[in-house]
Amino acid sequence: MATPSPRWPRWLYSAALYLLAPLVWRRVWREHALTNLRWERLGLLPRSPLGVPRLWLHCASVGEVQAARPLIEALLERYPEHRLVVTTMTATGAERVHALIEARRQAGEPERLQHYFVPLDYPGAARRFVARLSPSLALFFETEIWPNLLTACRRHGVPTAVVNGRLSPRAFRGYRRLRPLMAAALAQLDWLAAKSRGDAERFRELGMPATRIDVVGSLKYDLSPDDASWEASKRLCTRLGSRPIWVAGSTHPGEDQQLLEAHARLRQHYANALLILVPRHPQRFDAVAELCCERGMSLARRSLGEWPDARTAVYLGDTMGELLMLYGAADLAFVGGSLVPVGGHNLLEPAAMGVPVLTGPELANFADVAETLRQGGALVEVTSSVALADTLVTLFLDEAERHRLAEAGLAVVAANRGALARTLAGLERLLPRK
Repeated sequence: MATPSPRWPRWLYSAALYLLAPLVWRRVWREHALTNLRWERLGLLPRSPLGVPRLWLHCASVGEVQAARPLIEALLERYPEHRLVVTTMTATGAERVHALIEARRQAGEPERLQHYFVPLDYPGAARRFVARLSPSLALFFETEIWPNLLTACRRHGVPTAVVNGRLSPRAFRGYRRLRPLMAAALAQLDWLAAKSRGDAERFRELGMPATRIDVVGSLKYDLSPDDASWEASKRLCTRLGSRPIWVAGSTHPGEDQQLLEAHARLRQHYANALLILVPRHPQRFDAVAELCCERGMSLARRSLGEWPDARTAVYLGDTMGELLMLYGAADLAFVGGSLVPVGGHNLLEPAAMGVPVLTGPELANFADVAETLRQGGALVEVTSSVALADTLVTLFLDEAERHRLAEAGLAVVAANRGALARTLAGLERLLPRK
């Protein structure tokens, strides 16, 4: 088990949280899902039934839930006597987990997957949550380091691990200002499965003992689209017909305008070209729809059951949990958060669907994945909306190059799988199978 750590950094951190309580609670009050009670934020959840062991996996939001899906499925298979509780911070993450629960229910699987909101990291809420959940193992996905939750786990004898551990250079610079707090929190961890050597070194510099860090690779490479996603993509592609189609996924404010500009330029060459536009956050769906109309782009909204005809310029993917399927229905895929200083999103999702991957220059959050795709000749990078438009025109003219990029992307994903097996092997040291 992890060793005790100094208490004063966490006391100062907790005091700051209490001082900011009105602002914190106001923020999370808006982050609501109809499937969950707001009081879960205070650790108020039903106590675990006696004799029913639980595993706990915490993911921040929808992107992390999607990336963790291979791990979720593997844990359910590997520990059949356990229930798996997945917590999220955001309502969109909650919706994605509940979609997984519903998919399992429809497939006739036992109801062993649950969701709660993660409690706010106040000492009392953290202790109450861990005591009531009583997990056999606690897993935190990527960069979810919560000092009071980790302390509560240690006090209750719950083994803890960070899986797919990621710490971008930008995040590292911020956390380094809080090094005493982060060192005290990381000292509570039993194991950290880093996705790259760079991530491992940054965690080590923050105070994570090197003896408890292993580089296992990125779980994102273990993404394996299920048959339902493939079939839905094929059906959508067939219905959209023979026309140039590209998708822009996980887009952000300031980026949608650039993508629409690129699409307008593309339609000067291909008048029937269709853009499937998928904003990252659902609260922006209406605003992006209005933006399309302001730009004179004829629009169909998927959430309303509208269907793009030959004159439709933009098909708005304003639904949740369908991005992977929408990627697979396109000829080319642009991954958002990369034309604005967000740091990019998961480049491997379109690659795993056999679709050529395009991106902007802002890739801080996925620098290692981008470099792997780059080395495999599977990444097309642009710096502006004009460059994107020119690249789209070039690629739509060159079917052979599109095919080469698609095959290269699939090859990169296949060659780098294995993080899931290494992660499960590491977790077995903390919780052996019966």
